[in-house]
Amino acid sequence: MIGFIGLGVMGEPICRNLAAKSGQQVCAYDTSPEPLERLKAHGVEALASVREVAEKSDVVFLSLPGGKEVKLVCAGPGSLLVKLRAGGYIVDLSTTPVQMAREIRERFSARGIHFIDAPVARTRESAEKGTLSVMVGGTEAEFLRMKPLLAHFATDITHCGAAGTGQAMKLLNNMVLFQNVVALAEALAVVKRIGLDPALALDILSKGSADSYALRNHGLKAMLPGAFPERAFSVEYARKDLGYLLQLAKQLQIDLPGARNTRTVLDKASAAGLGQEYFPALMKVI
Repeated sequence: MIGFIGLGVMGEPICRNLAAKSGQQVCAYDTSPEPLERLKAHGVEALASVREVAEKSDVVFLSLPGGKEVKLVCAGPGSLLVKLRAGGYIVDLSTTPVQMAREIRERFSARGIHFIDAPVARTRESAEKGTLSVMVGGTEAEFLRMKPLLAHFATDITHCGAAGTGQAMKLLNNMVLFQNVVALAEALAVVKRIGLDPALALDILSKGSADSYALRNHGLKAMLPGAFPERAFSVEYARKDLGYLLQLAKQLQIDLPGARNTRTVLDKASAAGLGQEYFPALMKVI
């Protein structure tokens, strides 16, 4: 059986795709009852605890807010470390610190359990459509064993290397994305101040070397119409992920001034009360 823990913005549609496409029974747990109730219509069995998921599953997917939650589910009371059977797999789709992913893997390996970091990239719309990108850290054998399951919700599945490399690549992906969004916010600030049409300006940028995924998605779909809904990838989530990246940079003794500047912008957005809005809302403080 496939287990799933964490049914938030990304987790719920990923779990639904697994239930619809894997041909296997799926059980799930979340602290909120609403997604569990919605997923019942798709054949997902609602369970009452992490322990129950661990006891019933051979493979457990995690889609949690961050490192603190992953550590609790993996190694807290009634956790996967205690209850999952030897030979089982944990696939962590969350975004966590690199060193934590490596340390948790070592603890599971000591019990004969496979733990791979497999954070996802792209948007909630991609999660709904099953077109996410997944970056996997683990052995080649583990990657090949899990790839068919990952393919039920992702179209780009990349083995990055040993444990922790999936998380490293996810943090770098987000660093580049966030800096792109800050650049777009700065460009739009100039566009509006000088009296240009923002829609025309973004269209022109999309036809030149400034074109990017961030422009076509975050710029055109959120920043241009001013659509920054909650229950999307928020300013606070962006601050968390960039904090993990800057923590890694410190460990590696690398200075990343662009990342530090982006963190300052996100901190200002949080201080301005925008913490729960979709993170391109950072344009409001530029």
